[in-house]
Amino acid sequence: MPEVMEAIILKGGVIRPRVVVAKIIASAVSIGTGGSVGREGPIVQIGSAAGSVLGQAIRVNGSQLRTMVACGAAAGIAGTFNAPIAGSIFALEILLGDFAITQFSPIVIASVTSTVISRHYLGNYPAFTIPSYELVSVWEFIPYSILGVLAAFVAVLFIDVVYKAEDVFEAIPIPEWVKPAIGGLIIGAIGIFFPQIFGVGYETMDMTLASKLSWSFLLMLIFLKLMATSITIGSGGSGGIFAPSLFLGGALGGAVGTVANMVMPDLVGSAGAYALVGMATVSAATMHAPITSILILFELTNDYRIILPLMTAVIISTVLKMNLKKESMYSLKLIRKGLDIQQDGEPNVLSKIKVKKIINQGCLTVLADTPFSELHELTKESINLNYFVVDENKKLLGILSPHKIRTIENRSDIANITLTAKDLIVEKGIFFTPEDTLDKVVLILNDIVLDEIPIVNNDIDQIVIGYISKTEVINAYNREMAKTDMLNSVAAYIGSAGKFRQLKMIDGEVLCEVEVPGKYIGKNLSELDLRHKYGIEVILIKQNYDEETNESEKVFVPNPEYRFAHGDKLLIVGSQEEVDLFNG
Repeated sequence: MPEVMEAIILKGGVIRPRVVVAKIIASAVSIGTGGSVGREGPIVQIGSAAGSVLGQAIRVNGSQLRTMVACGAAAGIAGTFNAPIAGSIFALEILLGDFAITQFSPIVIASVTSTVISRHYLGNYPAFTIPSYELVSVWEFIPYSILGVLAAFVAVLFIDVVYKAEDVFEAIPIPEWVKPAIGGLIIGAIGIFFPQIFGVGYETMDMTLASKLSWSFLLMLIFLKLMATSITIGSGGSGGIFAPSLFLGGALGGAVGTVANMVMPDLVGSAGAYALVGMATVSAATMHAPITSILILFELTNDYRIILPLMTAVIISTVLKMNLKKESMYSLKLIRKGLDIQQDGEPNVLSKIKVKKIINQGCLTVLADTPFSELHELTKESINLNYFVVDENKKLLGILSPHKIRTIENRSDIANITLTAKDLIVEKGIFFTPEDTLDKVVLILNDIVLDEIPIVNNDIDQIVIGYISKTEVINAYNREMAKTDMLNSVAAYIGSAGKFRQLKMIDGEVLCEVEVPGKYIGKNLSELDLRHKYGIEVILIKQNYDEETNESEKVFVPNPEYRFAHGDKLLIVGSQEEVDLFNG
C-alpha cells in the first residue's frame, strides 16, 4: 500500500508492469506458506499496478493516470469485500485524499464493475459470517467506548512492533534471501501450538464473530497474531496489514464483548457484535481511515442499527491513536524512506535535496596520532572551521575544532603538550552520506554548535569524502524557495480555466500552466518542435518525479532532450487558439 501512495504522490501514478507479476507470485508464496499477512494489500497493489499499466499504454495525462491507479485500488477492495461503496471511499480517503467529482466518478464505476464481476463468480456473500446484531440498551455505549480506547493502543503497538521487526531483521548480517526463511521458521514454531495465526485468518475471525472463543484465548491471539504478522513483514514476506488489523480488532472486540456479557449480561448484545465493531476500530486507527472502516462494516452487515456504536468506537479509536502516534502504518513507511514531503500542510523543500548536490570536496583530514604541534601549525595555515580525524584506513573517528586547539595552546607551552588529534575530538558519530536529504541535515545541525559536518561514502566504511556546512544548507534552501516563490507568484495571477490555468497578456497571448497531454509522454521538445508546430513557447518545466535522483517537483528551464513523463507540467506562452490546439 505505501508503494501505491508513493507512486501517486511522487511518480505521477507510474508503476512498472513487472509489479503485477512480482506481487502476485510473492504474495501467493507468503500467504500460501503460512505467512501471517493479508491478501487485501497485495490485491490493492496489483489492481493499482494494472490501472497504471493501462493508463500508460493509452497515454493518459498525469492526473488521469493517478485516477486510474486509484480505480484499480478501489476495484480490489470492492471485489474482495463485496463492498463497492467502501472500495470507492478507500481510494479517495487514503490514496488520493481528494473527493473531486472528476475522480469520484471513474472510481465508483471501477468499484461497481469489480463488485458485479466478483458476485458473478464468487456469489453475493459477505467476506465474513456476520452475527445477528441489536443495540440492547444505551448502556452498551460504555463498553463500546472502552473498546475504542483499547483499539487505539493496540493500533499503536501494532505499528511499533511491525517496524521494530523490520529494523531487527535489517540489522542481521545475513543474505536477504535467508531472512524470510528465518521468519517462516519462527512462525512455523508458533503455529504448531497456535495454528490460528497462519495465513489471513478468516476462519478464526468467523469463530470470533460467532462468539465461540474465550476472552483469555482471544487476548493471547492478539499478542501472537501481532508478533506473527510483524515477523512475516519484517523478514521480507509479501502481504498486507489490513486483514491482520481486522484479526486483531476482532479478537479485541470479542474479548471486550465477552467480559461485558459477564459483567452486565442483560444490558449488552452478543460478543460477536463487539468483535465486528472491533474490526473497524483497529483497522481505522491503524490506517487513519475511519470512513472506509465504517462503510466496510456497514456494507458487510447491511444493518443500520450497528452504525451508532460503530461510529462511536471508530472515531474514539482514530482520534486517540492520532494523538498517541501521528503517523499511520502507511505514512510511517514513507517517512522511513525519506519521503515525508508534507509537513504541517506545507511542502518540505529540503526533503527533495540530497547531500551529494551541495557536498564540498576540499575537506581537511588529520590522522588520529597527529601530534599537537602539527595541529597547531595547521590552525595557522588553514582557514578550515573544523578538521576530521581519521584512522590509517581513512575511516572517520570524529570531529576536531580549531577552537579547542587554540584554547589549549593559550594555557600551556606547546613544546610540552603530548596530546594527539584523537585526544582532542569534540564530536563522535556525527556524519552524513551523499544519499541523505537536507531535512535530516537540518535536524542535526540544530542540535550541535559545529558549522561543518563530514560526508562519508556510506554508513559502513565511513570514509570521509567531503563536508557540508550550514551556509550551503541555507543557500540550498533559499534557492529552492526562490523557485517555489516564482511559481507561486505566477500561479497567483493565473485563474482557473478548464483543464489548465492561464493568464491573459496585453498582446493577446496567454500564459498557461498545463499538464503535458498523454500523447506527448515519452517525447522530447526536439521531436515535438512545439514552437513551429503550435506556435507556443515553453518557459518552464515542472518535473513531477525524477527516478535517478528520487526528487519530486523539480523545476528547470526547457531542455530540448528532456523526455516528458506522466505528471509533468509546462509553463507556456501562446495565443488562445494555439494553446487550445496544443491541449486538444
